[in-house]
Amino acid sequence: MIIVEIFDVGSVLVGLILLCIGGYAIVSGGVSLAKKLRISSMIIGLTVVAYGTSTPELAAAVLAAFNSHTELILGNVIGSNISNVGMVIGISAIFAPLLISKITVSRWIPIMIGVSLLVIGLSYDGELSQIDGIILIASLIGFTLYTIKTVKKQKLQSTEVIENETIEGEYFLSKYKIDTYPQSFGLIAVGIVLLFLGGHLTVDGAVNIAESLGLSQLIIGVVIVAIGTSLPELITSIIAIAKKQTDIGVGNIVGSNIYNILLILGVSSAIVGIPVVPDVFSNYYIMIAFSLVLFIGFRKYIPRVVGVGLAIAFVVYLASLLV
Repeated sequence: MIIVEIFDVGSVLVGLILLCIGGYAIVSGGVSLAKKLRISSMIIGLTVVAYGTSTPELAAAVLAAFNSHTELILGNVIGSNISNVGMVIGISAIFAPLLISKITVSRWIPIMIGVSLLVIGLSYDGELSQIDGIILIASLIGFTLYTIKTVKKQKLQSTEVIENETIEGEYFLSKYKIDTYPQSFGLIAVGIVLLFLGGHLTVDGAVNIAESLGLSQLIIGVVIVAIGTSLPELITSIIAIAKKQTDIGVGNIVGSNIYNILLILGVSSAIVGIPVVPDVFSNYYIMIAFSLVLFIGFRKYIPRVVGVGLAIAFVVYLASLLV
């Protein structure tokens, strides 16, 4: 038993190291790609980086769907979305105040809230059916097309702001001459693979430790798996802040929350219907409440004191689940 627990702890530590390396690679590749395409790093955060850091949630959810562990899927997605705002944005804002662009507040955060309301509406009949899954996937396609349209529109605008925006925090790119499309996409690909492996090792180790301590599947799904699969977002966002690319960090969270619902719940429920028990709705509403904080309270930036508040609220939420 002791040997197994030591192995699980080692698995978690190795996973965290891979998450750090993968997070740095994907942010560096994303910044380089934004510069070459002359589009905002916010858009890169919403798309490439958000997709990449959502791969652990997707892998965990699809695996659970094929093994009929549907109770873990909703817990993973809802818990991850709450963790992304409370833990990731909270801790990130403690490191440095997070600037929020006007378009983020007026466009992307409302989309995130709208997607959350959509899945709540689809859940009221007590199940996310395969038809509901198709609806979520269709919404994902619509969101992706809308994002592409935004990118095309943005590329027609003046490039001066874009160049100034991405010039900061490019020490890694300039030192290693990351200035071609293959190099940029290569870094992103390496980052995604490392995030996937790191998330897998971290979650597996944490779940084994939790089971050895006698924790329930609900706690494993909503807390352990959710926090574990949110670590890529946390690592990526902190690294983005360190590289002075806060738009990638915020865009990563907003985009990841959208993809968690549309992609992960969409694919999972399309594979097998997901039962929605009444207790899930209280977690749905908490997820909405955390999102509303970003939309209502702060139009320009998230100060450190708010980061502390979000982190404390997240800890209180976790404590309420353990009681």
